[in-house]
Amino acid sequence: MKQTYLLGVTFLFSSFCCQVKDIEKEPLFLGGDLSYVNEMEDCGGTYQSNGMKVDPYKLFKDKGANVVRVRLWHSPDWTKYSTFEDVKKSIRRAKEQNMQVLLDFHYSDTWADPAHQTIPKAWENIKDTKILGDTVYAYTFNILNKLANANLTPEFVQVGNEINSEVMQYTKDAAKTINWQRNVALLNRGIEAVDKISAIRGQKIQTMLHIAQPDEAYNWFENAKKNGIINYDWIGLSYYPKWSKFNLLGLTNEVKRLKADFNKRVMIVETGYPYSPKNFDTANNVLDGEGKISGYDYTPDGQLKFMIDLTKTVVKGGGEGIIYWEPAWISTNCNTAWGKGSHWDNAIFFDAERNNEALPVFDFFNQKLYK
Repeated sequence: MKQTYLLGVTFLFSSFCCQVKDIEKEPLFLGGDLSYVNEMEDCGGTYQSNGMKVDPYKLFKDKGANVVRVRLWHSPDWTKYSTFEDVKKSIRRAKEQNMQVLLDFHYSDTWADPAHQTIPKAWENIKDTKILGDTVYAYTFNILNKLANANLTPEFVQVGNEINSEVMQYTKDAAKTINWQRNVALLNRGIEAVDKISAIRGQKIQTMLHIAQPDEAYNWFENAKKNGIINYDWIGLSYYPKWSKFNLLGLTNEVKRLKADFNKRVMIVETGYPYSPKNFDTANNVLDGEGKISGYDYTPDGQLKFMIDLTKTVVKGGGEGIIYWEPAWISTNCNTAWGKGSHWDNAIFFDAERNNEALPVFDFFNQKLYK
């Protein structure tokens, strides 16, 4: 009886799998993380192109972007943005412009990165790894199911954000060591939830594991593989030259090595480069003069040149996409946890000294440059 039941389930699941449609093929995935746009507009911020106010989502599409990344926090009590309702709004705006979506699950109530992987407050009393894994599965499944019901299914899902450290930790600061058995168990449940929705809905959602900086990626994915990570589709990387030992040539070789040794597709899902050395408001900038690369001035033309050369570098290594981090995080009168204004206003795609006029860097979306 049990064997018959399992055979039936296997057949049913196989039937779903056979009906799963692949995501729309793109020659190259080029886009931006636009998670801040709704908040910036609510704060009175506006965007311009050729002196006219524009919808930033439409502008990105018109300039050639084909993918938008958005972040999701679990239950933040310090902001009303990057919540489920805010993410729905962002995804809807992207899809109205026929752009694909990469949904970035942070599995935290706040920013998750190599130094911070704090478990959501709602889960902090769950100490049993299996129960926590089931919770991760249910949460991931339910979010994606609700999005599917609203015809807002993302094409890609990041299972965690910059997960160099162990995910969902009980302290605010990320530990220096990783309990790989626990780490992989939790990530696997997230991946399983995405795959289950794909099967049920008949629409393939591609899974991604995202590591900050190529410097740490190879060892991380090697350890994950040794400890039983289940199948995923993409390796996602942050690449900020300020914090990386890899120059562009080295990045080509590392992308090539990651792609070949782990048999995964590779995409840069975070990067950035300043168009100006200035700080345009009272919020300190994340990228300052210390990260300048020889041959790439902190000018609009230098920013564009860097993005074109970076994209060519990644493509040469077999990578398939570049997503710029928060290109529309303009300066407004709103506050962050660290200051008033934007901490990225010298590295966005809009000129802070010219009423947020679109900069030349938008030209990096031109697919013809990479053929």
